[in-house]
Amino acid sequence: MQVDVLNAKELKKAAPVFGQLSFDNHEQVVFCNDKDTGLKAIIGIHNTVLGPALGGTRMWNYTSEWEALNDVLRLSRGMTFKSAITGLNLGGGKAVLIGDSKTQKTPELMRRFGEFVHSLSGKYITAEDVGMETEDMDTIREVTPYVTGISEAKGGAGNPSPVTAYGVFMGMKAAAKFKFGDDSLEDKSVLVQGIGHVGETLVEHLAQEGAKVFISDINEDRLQEISKKYGAVIFEGPDIYSADVDIYAPCALGATIDDETIERLQAKIIAGAANNQLADEVSHGKILQEKGIVYAPDFLINAGGIINVYAELENYDRKEILRKTENIYNTTLQILETAKKRDLTTHFAALEIANQRIEARKKQNLK
Repeated sequence: MQVDVLNAKELKKAAPVFGQLSFDNHEQVVFCNDKDTGLKAIIGIHNTVLGPALGGTRMWNYTSEWEALNDVLRLSRGMTFKSAITGLNLGGGKAVLIGDSKTQKTPELMRRFGEFVHSLSGKYITAEDVGMETEDMDTIREVTPYVTGISEAKGGAGNPSPVTAYGVFMGMKAAAKFKFGDDSLEDKSVLVQGIGHVGETLVEHLAQEGAKVFISDINEDRLQEISKKYGAVIFEGPDIYSADVDIYAPCALGATIDDETIERLQAKIIAGAANNQLADEVSHGKILQEKGIVYAPDFLINAGGIINVYAELENYDRKEILRKTENIYNTTLQILETAKKRDLTTHFAALEIANQRIEARKKQNLK
C-alpha cells in the first residue's frame, strides 16, 4: 500500500506545533486517534502550576487539522488564565474532537475519548463545550472519573451554560458601570451574536432587565424561537459589526474581532461569552483602547462555567457557585479601572493579574 507523505515544502508551517503562535509554552499536546469509532481528537494541556488542567471538550467540523490544532491551543491557553484570574486552583486545558456533533457523535466515540482522557491520570479533566451535552459527560464518566459537568442526577453540577451566561451578564453590568456610570442595562441596546445554550440564557437575563435585545445566529429556526420566547429583535442589517448598539456580545466562536471587523465596530462595549474574541490580543486590544471601546476580557467574564464544574471537585453548593460567579462583577470593574489608570489594554491588565498568581504559585512550589 502506498502512503503519501508530505515533503517540507508542502507543509503549511515549518514548525506545526511548537511554531504556532498559540503554542505559548504548552506543557503537553496529545493527539488521539481511533479507527473503529472514527475518533480524531486533540487535547491541549497548557499549564498545571495551579492544579490539574480543566477545560471543556469541543466537537466541531473543522475545515482542517491546522484549524483544530490552533483552536485547541488558543482555548487551553485561555483556560489557564481563566482559572488563575478567578482564583481557582486549576490549570488550563482543552480538547477538540474533529467531526460533526449532529451526525458523527456516538456513545462509543465518547467512551473511547474518555479512555484517552483517563490515560492522562488526572492531569487533564474534561467538561462540556460546544457540540457537547451533559449526557455526553455522563457517558465519558462511565470510563473515567476525570470529567466534570455531569448531570445532577449522577451527583454533578449539571449543565454549566446558565452559570456561564450569568457571569457574562455580571461582567457586562460592570462594563456598563465603568462606561456609563450606571450598571443598569435597562433600555441599553445589546446585540447577542450566537444564541446557543449560553446565548439564550444571556438573552433571558437581558430581557428581564429591560434591555433592547437584538439577536444574530446562523440558525434561522433558532432565531425565530428565541425572538418569540423573549421578545428579542432579529438583527437583519447587512453587517452586525457596524450596528449602532451600546453593547456587542459575541457568544459564538472566537476571533470575531479581527483586522476587518474592528474598524467597523460602533458598539461602546464588547462583553460576550465567546472564547478568544480578539484575533490578535495585542494589536486588536490596543485598537479598541484607542477607539474608546470598553472590552470586558472574555476569559474573565465567561468563567462562570468553570466555577460551576469546579464545584464538583471542591464540593461547594449552588449558593457558593453563584457567589463566586457574581464576584466577576467586582473583578471586571477592578480590571477596567486598573487598565485606565495605568494606560493598559483591558486584556493585558487581566492577563497580568492571572500571570502574577501563576508566578507566585510557581515560586511557592519551588520552596
